[in-house]
Amino acid sequence: MKALIAMSGGVDSSVAACLMKEAGYDCIGVTMKLFHNEDIGLNRGHTCCSLDDVEDARSVAYNLHIPYYVFNFSDRFREDVIEPFISDYQNGRTPNPCINCNRYLKFEKLFHRAKELSCEYVVTGHYARIEYDENTQRYLLKKAVDTAKDQSYMLYAMTQEQLQHTQFPLGSLTKPEVRAIAERHSFVNAQKHDSQDICFVPDGNYAAFIEQYTGTACPPGQFTATDGTVLGPHKGIIHYTIGQHRKLGINLPEAMYVCRICPDTNNVVLGRQTDLFSRELVADNFNWIAGSAPQEPVRCKAKIRYRQQEQWATAAPLDDSRVHLLFDEPQRAITPGQAAVLYDGDIVLGGGTIV
Repeated sequence: MKALIAMSGGVDSSVAACLMKEAGYDCIGVTMKLFHNEDIGLNRGHTCCSLDDVEDARSVAYNLHIPYYVFNFSDRFREDVIEPFISDYQNGRTPNPCINCNRYLKFEKLFHRAKELSCEYVVTGHYARIEYDENTQRYLLKKAVDTAKDQSYMLYAMTQEQLQHTQFPLGSLTKPEVRAIAERHSFVNAQKHDSQDICFVPDGNYAAFIEQYTGTACPPGQFTATDGTVLGPHKGIIHYTIGQHRKLGINLPEAMYVCRICPDTNNVVLGRQTDLFSRELVADNFNWIAGSAPQEPVRCKAKIRYRQQEQWATAAPLDDSRVHLLFDEPQRAITPGQAAVLYDGDIVLGGGTIV
């Protein structure tokens, strides 16, 4: 069987390609070119689209004796990842663009390309697992064995068809085991550092990227207290996120935190730490991994950001695309634009965008 391997130039996708080749698959290595560095204000950078990364992926493919190609998906990436990212910040939300990249690029655009090339599977270096449940006749998305590297949170949008035709060879491995495999095969990227930043904002300065990309400055506004009292000027809502208390740029008599961002009035509401806590949220564009929403509320665990520990909650479907989530205990800084992802043990039930 043929497998299309998404190779970013990092050690994880390289080892995924190696394991599939050793398992007897007819492998094709591909790198998705997602943007031109000049478009994001860089001449060159250590990003997933840099020349160095392409050459690292090509080197590994040569080492494994598999064909290698670069696919230009930059138009789709701009439409489905960069522009929604900018729009979210301009409208007071804090997005997670890696989720959209998985949804629209790796498991949609690349998925269709794999079909065109008669490949049975798309393979990535994600730390997650896929299993088939004979009882329900459904595919399950599960956490990785290495909980410190688990990326199941980022994959909640996958469909049953995508799960059926995807493999995550690293799901049962730890990161040290992955690097050891790369060392044994003398991969050029065996000790390459993991990328920590959003690929198209490698310096982490989201506001500067948005202003450079759009060519317009975000208008300044006012910080207000929860009672409406004006506290001082802010430099534009794209500079802030819920829960932030550093780099506000004004003198305050006590520690205050961003509690709400109001694009309609261009105000940023500050409050005390206690004002950040809430027990409930609504998530939209919700994807249930099983393919359909449950008929009754579900007891589960949920997380509202990638690095959070899951918390007990009750999830109640409101309609085809929305879910109301009520936590047992108040949660800090529930942030519109981030993902709420539900778990039953190590099984991902589904997820959606907090609104």
